[in-house]
Amino acid sequence: MAEAVTAVQSPPAGAQAVQRALGLLHCFHDNGPDLSASDLARRMGLSVSTAHRLARTLVSAGFLEQDEQTARYRLGPAVAELGQLTFHQRGLHLAAPELDLLSRRTGAAADLAIRSGPHAVILVGASVRPDTGLGLRRPLHSTALGKVLLAWPRPGDAGVSTLGPLPPFTDRTITEPGLLDEELAKVRESGYALNDGESAAGVRTVAVPVLDGAGQARFALAVRSTPAHLTDERLDWFLGHARSCAGALAVLLLPPDQRI
Repeated sequence: MAEAVTAVQSPPAGAQAVQRALGLLHCFHDNGPDLSASDLARRMGLSVSTAHRLARTLVSAGFLEQDEQTARYRLGPAVAELGQLTFHQRGLHLAAPELDLLSRRTGAAADLAIRSGPHAVILVGASVRPDTGLGLRRPLHSTALGKVLLAWPRPGDAGVSTLGPLPPFTDRTITEPGLLDEELAKVRESGYALNDGESAAGVRTVAVPVLDGAGQARFALAVRSTPAHLTDERLDWFLGHARSCAGALAVLLLPPDQRI
């Protein structure tokens, strides 16, 4: 009897081109200067001709635009339009008044973030630049926002073991995966995460999850101040205000059938 041959499934036609095109767009994540085809090729590990061809395709679709004088690329109007659309579809324009109220009540900066790979991306709040509308991308392991998103992951979110090296930002940063797992267990038990000078000296942050009905963190909400203002004695007071805000945000941002 002939042995059965297991067929090797090849990627769908065009999948590699799509992955490369998306990777090219991600090259602009750092909000840096315009990029040349050589810059894109180097970041993507592609030949310059391939990077140029992909970039020109994205220009024709409006996802990139090219400066006529320098020939460098920047994100195009289609990306801006989709960004605004998803911002409103998620209801995030409704979150700003709640964060402003939380900030006024606590005298601390307030931020709302989601997870994007190994980062917490701040979408609304004090860390969003008023001139660009862009928020910060913060490492998960060294921030209260990131710890919350790691502690209550959504389906498909990678765990601590996939984050790679955990770089130190201060002498308090957790850099060992095992210790980070222990910290996340404490976060889940207490219901909040604390960043006590782990990302920057002189900064203290407490964060809570905005949970859905499945017990997953759809967002992380943080209040940030100094150790002199956000003291141990006042921590429960800050947490009370943060949790109240998180409850209001769950009503604003989650469909009724997905709320707790």
